[in-house]
Amino acid sequence: MVALVGTYLNGQVKLDKEFPSKKPLKVIVTFLEEVDVEKSNGIQLSDFSFSKSQKNLIDLKSSLSDSLIDERDGL
Repeated sequence: MVALVGTYLNGQVKLDKEFPSKKPLKVIVTFLEEVDVEKSNGIQLSDFSFSKSQKNLIDLKSSLSDSLIDERDGL
């Protein structure tokens, strides 16, 4: 692994020094300054709650496993 310094602007990274490579290389970019990032609509760990799940299942008269098996058999 090699660490290089550069600047990111408008979707491109410009390296401060040239790095010779004859093939494309995968990179990891780490932003060293604080930046505001728009929150994605993806799933976050905070979206999961054991107590919320218990409340959602309170009216379930059978086991969750049996209900899932029945649902999958119907597919």
